[in-house]
Amino acid sequence: MEVTAKVSSVRITPRKVGLLADEIRGKGINEAMSYLEFSPRKRTAQVLRTLLKSAVANADQKGSVDLDQLFVKTILVGQATTLKRFMPRAKGSAHRLNKKASHVKVVLAER
Repeated sequence: MEVTAKVSSVRITPRKVGLLADEIRGKGINEAMSYLEFSPRKRTAQVLRTLLKSAVANADQKGSVDLDQLFVKTILVGQATTLKRFMPRAKGSAHRLNKKASHVKVVLAER
């Protein structure tokens, strides 16, 4: 049985989230949680840990799933809307800043 959870418009760039997503894809749920707990990318890891906890809670809510047998089947990271801001520069000009956000979806399955 598969269980999903998703988070939308996280104010972290998809590239940063994707680096950690690649590391936990295919791992067991306990191994993935411990990897994220000690990851040097604290803010990104916290978002992914919260998402994994939500997916495990969804699996527990369904009832017919052994929580120790869960693993990260797929984790998808996509780009959300970009906030466009401007920063003043020399001689009255301005440069555009793109503040990117991410959508993340995780699918857990039983082994």
